[in-house]
This record gives sequence, structure tokens and C-alpha cells, in this order.
Amino acid sequence: MAKVLRGHHLRSNQYLLVRVYDEEEARKNWAKAVIKTKSGAESGDESPDEVTSKEDMPELTMGKMLVIKGENVSFYIPPTGVEVVKDEDFQYVREAVTLERLEYCILLDEDGNKRYIQGPAVVFPEPTEEFVYKNGTRKFKAIELNEMSGLYIKVIAPYTENKISYKEGDELFITGKDQMIYYPRPEHAIIKYGKKERHYAIAIPAGEGRYYLNRKTGKVSLQKGPVMFLPDPRESVIVRRILPPRKVALWFPGNQEALQYNQKLQELAQNEAQSFLEDSVLQAQTPESVLMPSPAPAGARKKKEKVSDEIAGDEFERDQGFTPPRTITLDTKYDGAVTINVWTGYAILVVSKTGTRKVIAGPQSYLLEYDEDLEAVELSTGTPKTSDNTIRTVYLRVLYNKVSDVIQAESADFTQVNIHLSYRVNFEGESERWFNVENYVKFLTDHLRSFIRNAVKRYSIMDFYAQGIQIVRDAVLGLADETGKRPGRLFEENGMRIYDVEVLDIRLSDVSIENLLIASQQDVVKQSLRIASEKRRLEYTQESESIKQAISIAESETLQQSIELQRQEVEKDLQLTLAKIAAEIQAQQQHLDAQLKDQEALSQINQAEIKRKREKEEMLLNLSQRELEQDLAEMRAEVEAVVAKAQAVSPDLVAALQAFADKALAEKMAQSMSPLAILGGKSIAEVFANLLKGTNLARVLENGQNGSVETEREA
Repeated sequence: MAKVLRGHHLRSNQYLLVRVYDEEEARKNWAKAVIKTKSGAESGDESPDEVTSKEDMPELTMGKMLVIKGENVSFYIPPTGVEVVKDEDFQYVREAVTLERLEYCILLDEDGNKRYIQGPAVVFPEPTEEFVYKNGTRKFKAIELNEMSGLYIKVIAPYTENKISYKEGDELFITGKDQMIYYPRPEHAIIKYGKKERHYAIAIPAGEGRYYLNRKTGKVSLQKGPVMFLPDPRESVIVRRILPPRKVALWFPGNQEALQYNQKLQELAQNEAQSFLEDSVLQAQTPESVLMPSPAPAGARKKKEKVSDEIAGDEFERDQGFTPPRTITLDTKYDGAVTINVWTGYAILVVSKTGTRKVIAGPQSYLLEYDEDLEAVELSTGTPKTSDNTIRTVYLRVLYNKVSDVIQAESADFTQVNIHLSYRVNFEGESERWFNVENYVKFLTDHLRSFIRNAVKRYSIMDFYAQGIQIVRDAVLGLADETGKRPGRLFEENGMRIYDVEVLDIRLSDVSIENLLIASQQDVVKQSLRIASEKRRLEYTQESESIKQAISIAESETLQQSIELQRQEVEKDLQLTLAKIAAEIQAQQQHLDAQLKDQEALSQINQAEIKRKREKEEMLLNLSQRELEQDLAEMRAEVEAVVAKAQAVSPDLVAALQAFADKALAEKMAQSMSPLAILGGKSIAEVFANLLKGTNLARVLENGQNGSVETEREA
């Protein structure tokens, strides 16, 4: 049988794999091989046949494989005893690997050793080597690293690099700080978790954190943000804390989402005896292709390459997102450390397993260390407060807290009264004392019940019902100072201060007594309303009169100002008049001075005239004196004569003269009264008697009438 084959033309990136099938014939005919070298083609030698010498003949044994490289041989025909081996596509000519910069390939030898070759280069395998394929390709990109990414490497063979010796079993974590571009080497094996080769840093914002476990010491630490955290996988692994359902309900009341999340973590960690779960357990476990020799796809090398319009140069292709190290995101809100948000007016007590205690007061967020828990307190609920009805919580309200209670007390006259109170409470002083009392509500209400009962016992029900609010406030808060501020009541045990108390209601157990008190209070209210009305009336009157007084004062001030102005005008007029008078006086004084000089001469003349007049008057006075003495002598003589005559007159003569005079007067009166008598319808005698009633003349008239009557009777 005979088979005719063409000679093999080789390019510089092609090669032939030949095998010795008959070593004797191969040695005998080795020099008869037709080989055209590159050097001959370059020199212009056209001879097609060039034989190799026996000195260049390698050791030929049955089955030995040889590689004819196209970079040295452009045309090849094997001698007898040697055949060209076909590849998987039944082709004789094989393609070498052309590596660009930032590319590498892996050659696997029959003895199990690998050879890593970096580009740019044309790679020809040795006869016992094969290219390693992964995902259908035998060329691989170099791994790009930066400060936020790294590779976890295991040293599988000892080597020395940069004067540093590495022994088998060492682990390395290579980041971009050490090497920005990484090429694998045979002494290195990449440790992967799932499909992820590179470890990336995770962004921890401000106010958040991540737990990480030290694999050597077993200590779980907390890394707080803001930071880009790239844990060293040789020592640290990110873990997630698992909270029991009871703690979730206590720390995050009503948060069903957090409860379900921690239950899921517990299910994943059910076979673990730890209270945390590594993120690697949460990652999706998918098998990854194994680095092993595999044939190239059929016909892959023979396809015509398409011409691309894109830029064909060295490039880095980066994912638009990055994968957190050894983690799977179930819910971004639960990736990090346990965060407690403390609201305004609240506080929590953080206790570590080493016994360290610290109080965190809001508003702020606190990241719990892995060994830290929150101390729980019990609070009595309901009204009145009892030990049977309590709730547990880790949040203590330290500002403007409100505690309600109902107190049953007894007055001095043995009347039961129910007092409904509401205390206003703040926590002050050292914060570590705030949690010293486990149930501060029960502690507060029990103490004040006894205190208020004692205060109520001092008053009768009438007095307490009328002033109950004031009595309770004075007992609880103390008496008000000058500014009206009360000191409140401080509890030294836990720094709790009652700064205010509200008395919401006061009720008596006996309804009949309460009705009587209400009626009495209504009477008091009515009286108070009357008094208040009168007070308002008094205030109105006082205010009205004050306004009137103010008006009067204003008018008086206006009048006084007017008078003052008039007075000033009068003073000005007076000053002007006085000035005029002074001027006149001065003029008159000058005139008098002139006259005085004239009077001196006149005085002498007058004195002479006066002297003459005095002498004349004295003479006349002497004459008058003499005449008076004469007149007195005459009068004395006449008086003596009259006295002598009077002694000669008898009483009867006097009576007769008097009667005669009275009669004459009566006649004249009768004449003058006659018109009046006519007008009054009376006699003249009656009118005249009325006029002269009580006088002597009336008696005379009466006597005269009587005499006339008697005369008539005699007649």
C-alpha cells in the first residue's frame, strides 16, 4: 500500500509534531529528510532539497515525539521511519500560540509540571507538552489588581523572589499595593471561594460596621465606617452575627423582617455550634471549570476571522459592579454589624462579656461589638401599677417620661379616696446609675403611694377634697420658692427625678359623701363667683375713678400751666408798671425836691399865719365859753321852774289830761279806719279794737264802750 502526501509548508507561528515509528529506518534515512530552513529562504537559495546531517540527528527511539517549528523550517518532508502526527482536526500543520502583551498561556508536561509563558511571544510546545484550555481558550489575560482588590494565593512549591524565600504551604495575599498586574506562576495556586478569584474591598458607610473573625485567635472584631475594608483572608473572614428570636423581639420590637432574617441565618448555621455565620456559607456554591488540558473546538482554528471596527489595542475591562468578599447579599440592610438606633430621650445599657458597662443616650446610632449585649429592664404597666403586669425592654426613656398611677388613701376622718396621678420623670446625674433599679416604675409608684397616703391622712376629707391637688403637689414636689419653682423629688438610687405631677382626678369611695362635698363645693363656687363679680365691679370702679382722676389731674395740670402763664404775664406787667412807677417816683422826687426848697420859705409864712389864726380862735373860744356858761345858768333856772310847776300838778289832772288825749287819738283813728271797717263788714270799734288789742288804749276804748252801754240802759 502507498499513500501520497504533500510536503508541509510552515509559517513562523506554525509547527509540526512528528513521531518515530521505525527507529532503524529513521536513523538510516534521517539525512534524507527534505527541510527548507528560514535562513535559506532569506538568502535567496532556490534549491528545494536540503538534507540534514547526521551530526544534527537527535536520539531516535520508537515512539519519540519531535517538534518542527515554523520559525526555523518553512518546508518539511519527513524521512522514512518518521511520520507527521495529525491533530484533533486531522490536520498536519498545527498553530502555535501568539501572545500579546498582558496575555499568558499554560503548557502542561507529561510529568505534571506546568510552564507559564507571558507575552508578547510565539509559544511552541515541547513534544511532551500540551496547551491548557479553559472555557475553550488557551490564552488568558493577566489579572489586574488595585488597592481595593487582591488575590488569595497558596504556595505549592518553594521558590525565591526578590531575595525572599517562600516555602511550600505559605499563603499570600497579593493586592494592588504589592503588584498592580499579576501573572500566575507554577508555584502559586489561587484559593477561590465559589467562582470568585479576586477579593474586593467593601464600602462601609459612616454609621455602619462589619464583624470579622480572626481565624488565628478566634476574636470577632468590629470595623466601623466610613472605610473601604479589604480583610486579609489569611487572618480575617467576615461573619454575620445571629440574634436569637428573643433578643430580636427585645431589641427590635415589632420588626418581623429582622426576625425572619435571623431565623434564616439560624437554619443555615444549624450544624454549627457558634453564634455567627461565615459569609462564605451564604454564597451560592457553583462548580468551577478545572484547569486541565482539553482539545480546542473542532474547526475553531480554520474559521475566517472577522474584521472589527473597534479599537484593537491593549485594554482593561472592568465590571461595572464589584463583588463583596466572600459574601452574598440577602438584604443590604442586614449586611453589617448590629446597629441600635437610640431615639431622642431614650438610653440603652451596653454590657460586654468582660463586664464593661456603658450607657448610650440618644439621639445616636451605636454599633454593637460582637461580645456586647443590651441590658433589659422590666416596666410595670396598667393602672394601678402591679408586679403581675410588666413588659421587658432595652430602651429606657430618660427625658419627659410619664408614669400614671391610682392611689387609694384614707383621710383623717376615715374616708376612702382614690387619687389618679401622672408623674413627669427625668433621669439626671451619672448615666450608669439609671439602670440600677430593674423596675423603676414599680419602685417609684410604691414609694410615692406610701408617701401620699401619709400626707392624705393628715387632712379631713372636706379639707382634702377642697385642696387635694395643692396638697399632693406639695407632698411630692416640695414647696415652691420665691420664683414659684418646686425642687421636685430625687431618687438617689437611680438618679430619677420627679419634676412635675399632674392630679388627674380625685374620687371618693362613698358616692353619697362625694355628692355632699360636690354640693358644698358648688355653694362655695357660687359665693366665689359673687365675690369675684363684686371684685370685678370694684376693679371697674377703681379703674374708672382712676381714669377720672387722671383726667382731672391732667385738666388741673393744664389749668395750673395756664395760671402759671398768666402769673408770668402779670409779673411781667407788674415789672413794667413798677418800672413806670419808679420812673414817675423818680420824676416826682425830683419835683418834690424842687418844691421842698420852695416850701421852706412858705413854711415860715404859714407858721406866721397859723399863729395869727390860733390867737384868733382862742379868743373866739373864750367868747363861746362865756356864752355857754350863761346858757347853762338859764337852763338851770328854767328846770327849777318846771320842777316847781310839776309839783303843783295833781294826779287827777294828769289822768284827765291823759284821757282827753286818748279820746282825741281815738277820734282821729276812727276817721282814718272807717274805710277799712266798711270793706270788712265790721264796725269801726271792732277794727280798732283788733288793732289796739293788748294796749292801754284798747282798755280805754273798752271802758268807754261799757260806759256807753250803761248810759243807754239807763236811758
